[in-house]
Amino acid sequence: MRADARGLYVHIPFCLKKCNYCDFCSFSDLSDEVRQKYIERLLCEILEYKSEPKIQIDTIFFGGGTPSLLSEAEFRFITEKIGEVFDVSENCEFTVESNPKTLTREKLIAYKACGVNRLSIGLQSIHENEQKILGRIHNFDDFLESYRTTREVGIDNINVDIMYSIPSQTLESFEKTLDAVISLMPEHISAYSLILEEGTPLYQKQSELSLPTLDEECRMYDILCERMSTAGYRHYEISNYAKPGRECRHNLVYWRAMEYLGVGVAAHSCFGGVRFSNSEKLSEYLTENYKEYRTEEKIGNSEREYEYAMLALRLSEGIDLLEYRARFGKDFLEGKADVASSLAAHGLAYTKDGHFSLTKKGFYVSNEIICRLL
Repeated sequence: MRADARGLYVHIPFCLKKCNYCDFCSFSDLSDEVRQKYIERLLCEILEYKSEPKIQIDTIFFGGGTPSLLSEAEFRFITEKIGEVFDVSENCEFTVESNPKTLTREKLIAYKACGVNRLSIGLQSIHENEQKILGRIHNFDDFLESYRTTREVGIDNINVDIMYSIPSQTLESFEKTLDAVISLMPEHISAYSLILEEGTPLYQKQSELSLPTLDEECRMYDILCERMSTAGYRHYEISNYAKPGRECRHNLVYWRAMEYLGVGVAAHSCFGGVRFSNSEKLSEYLTENYKEYRTEEKIGNSEREYEYAMLALRLSEGIDLLEYRARFGKDFLEGKADVASSLAAHGLAYTKDGHFSLTKKGFYVSNEIICRLL
């Protein structure tokens, strides 16, 4: 039986300007020569997966960085190579992440011609002062133009990224961002609490920032959940809300512990029972022998068991107890009855219809719960 990857991730590390909160592997100062060399290396890496029969993939996700910085020709070259190498399913979900400042009608038309049927647009906030703190290069008008143009060219599945717990953000300003986004009725909304990652500009000057209090952040989360539910969005994953049937299939590949491939600098893969990742150093990825810089590990049963449970608890559906037993030969709640009862008593988790799941309240403290359970 041949191995298939359910998802393909393509990392595009180009940025016009790196955001003040970002610790992703991305670069804003690449020369045209290095950029071209990167694309050539990416195409070569994709070609290495050529096989007979072809590996089947059900989802494609261009992430970054800012994938929308690719020219129409560059994007077409990459997608043509993917189509040549992989058996792309007919109903493949094809997502591209984008920054509103880098989108044009011509690019969107080219994306659709290449099979893109889902666009993710990074908004974060509608307020100029909050955008400035985050180091974003666009404003709300840029976002609105990109959103409307995406609709006009016929891409009918849009995700909008927003953030809360931004320095100087208030409950009122967050509600205004939330109301503005919901009024557009995108199919999917991702809402993340700002985390000050070590080494980022915001982390380095956190003592100067006016951050929302923990109580304010909790209230923002409550408002978020209430407004999303009222507007018909399903809170299907800790940070993600979708209209029925519009959940991000690519991210579900990760959360349901399926196999996937990643190409590009710092890209991760889990395929054929092996987890491996490319170097985060661009200079190493661009060498002919870039595979020598990969990290690789075989996934043992204990790692599979932990990862399956940890990822499943991020989803509203939680852990399918019958599937867990079929996979690992034991009951998930064995030896955990006291912890599970305590979590249920505090309104953090519940068992229903053969699933063990976290509540909305449990999602907010999921890291602590996972530590207790696993």
